[in-house]
Amino acid sequence: MRQRSHTLQTRPGFLIRRLYQIHVALFAEECAAEQITPIQYSVLTALHELGTVDQATLSRAVALDRTNVADVVARLETRRLLKRHASATDRRMMLASLTDQGRALLKRLEAAAALAHERTIAALPAEEKIFFLEALTRLITSSDELNNAAIALKTF
Repeated sequence: MRQRSHTLQTRPGFLIRRLYQIHVALFAEECAAEQITPIQYSVLTALHELGTVDQATLSRAVALDRTNVADVVARLETRRLLKRHASATDRRMMLASLTDQGRALLKRLEAAAALAHERTIAALPAEEKIFFLEALTRLITSSDELNNAAIALKTF
């Protein structure tokens, strides 16, 4: 008889991936009117929080490799949600910042995105939500070196 600890449904990686899939579906449902993905929303939110930054900094902020960030930034720039320009101190470095349209979109998405986040963990009692989010943060923080390596290698 196979031990339960070895089944697919008990593996942390599988469960985390499934929860992410569920969150993406909930986010898409709540934010459908704006046609934005969770990653795009993360990039816009990071720019809102950080201000004008280079794409390497933005990549680290959203834990995504630079190539994928560049693709996301290009799509958001096409939608005029952000703008890019060369750095005054290093012409090779591209800087990104939110446009007024990007800020307005974030404002419009505020309630819908919050609802998607809440729905993702809605099955947990209030005190467990806090513990769950703290535990996730602790797991991520304790694995930052591995995370940075995964981003560099595009292993996700």
